[in-house]
Amino acid sequence: MKPMFLSDVERSPSPDSPYKPLIEAAQSAGREYPKIWHLFAFKPHVTEHLARFTQEIMREEAPLSPGFRELIAARTSGRNDCPF
Repeated sequence: MKPMFLSDVERSPSPDSPYKPLIEAAQSAGREYPKIWHLFAFKPHVTEHLARFTQEIMREEAPLSPGFRELIAARTSGRNDCPF
């Protein structure tokens, strides 16, 4: 997997971040994972709001089902050559 553009962020997760063990597990298994996890792990007290916002947008009741919203997000990410 290519390194992030923000390599200092990638190398400096907060020790208390819930994303740190997820990153380590994916790396040790050689699996790809969303690079945004590094941003969430770097400053968890700042990015917890972004994570909560994203989950609410993707999961709350709306005219489009959560699955369809995920499909739109996946298609958009693919068009932008983004792995998540």
